[in-house]
Amino acid sequence: MNQALTRGLVCIVIAATMSCRGVTRSTSSDPAVNVPVADSRERTLQFSGYEWRVKASDDRVGPGSNYFSDSADNVEVDAQGRLHLRITQREGRWFCAEVISTWSFGYGTYQFYLATKAESLDPEAVLGMFTWNDDPAYAHRELDIEISRWGHANNKNAQFVVQPYSHLGNMVRFQMPSGLSSSLHSFNWKPDNVHFQSIADSTSRRQVIQQHTFTKDIPKAGDENARINLWLMASRPSTDGKPMEVIISKFEFIPLQP
Repeated sequence: MNQALTRGLVCIVIAATMSCRGVTRSTSSDPAVNVPVADSRERTLQFSGYEWRVKASDDRVGPGSNYFSDSADNVEVDAQGRLHLRITQREGRWFCAEVISTWSFGYGTYQFYLATKAESLDPEAVLGMFTWNDDPAYAHRELDIEISRWGHANNKNAQFVVQPYSHLGNMVRFQMPSGLSSSLHSFNWKPDNVHFQSIADSTSRRQVIQQHTFTKDIPKAGDENARINLWLMASRPSTDGKPMEVIISKFEFIPLQP
């Protein structure tokens, strides 16, 4: 079987969840070792001291059966070092955005600094800050912080999730307060639990908005990547038909201490 046919078959298998351009795998079998992954065929960028791949797809892929673009119109880092993710429309198509760390971090604390008001996000949009592995073991090692109203304007607009979300007790939904221009969202991943926290972040003080510790279905670390994405529910356009943007001012990872 030639290489082109082999790659095509692999892409068919993973198309339900990922783009063929946007798959990352670590070469380490030890989750305690942070291993960078490089692929010169994809656009990469530097953000918060790490290299990230920019997801792109020629066909609809997950999440949400969307098109993803690696254009600077959809993903860019500004002069202040902040990451901008945008949903835009071009030639009748809506394009979403996702970045994927080339490092597999493993156990520790993942911190995402959001510099966008949660209430400004359209009800059809989802901001995800999470871990993922293409291997389906341990529910893809997916741990999620998601800002979304999931298509309903009156829904609470945030949630913590340990996958699979359908298992009782694996999801906590809450409301991000209005008028909050910056917030810090994190999870501390240990072998036996994951502690999530969302904090109102300001220059003067930090106030806990929501926190929760999960102890069931905790995935074993190994070859997952940190990811940040902005996408549309079932590929539906925004309610007002306008483009959308979120800004992540910083990402930090703190390794689990022995």
